[in-house]
Amino acid sequence: MVKPIEVNDANFDATLKDNPYVLVDFWAEWCGPCRMVAPVMEELAKEYAGKVVVAKLDVDANPQTAMKFRVMSIPTIILFKNGQPVEVMVGAAPKSNFVARLNKHVSVSA
Repeated sequence: MVKPIEVNDANFDATLKDNPYVLVDFWAEWCGPCRMVAPVMEELAKEYAGKVVVAKLDVDANPQTAMKFRVMSIPTIILFKNGQPVEVMVGAAPKSNFVARLNKHVSVSA
């Protein structure tokens, strides 16, 4: 079963380099809206398997990466294409919002 991968300050850049599309959920354990977004990220990991790597980064444990991308509010979800941020979504939102933003960059159909 495909699930979001955990990334951290140490492996973040390598993860971006190794995958053309990476959707990163910047979150924290204490964040209620982050918990609402978590199941959506799991569904997206399954639905976009082979096209988009879905990753989670705990901002409390990995402040360097969060600061690098100016993450001020969580959840912040950033889609990276070839290592560059192309979509930034802040706050909890329905799955359809994330799908619409992803589909602007990634085609779902095989």
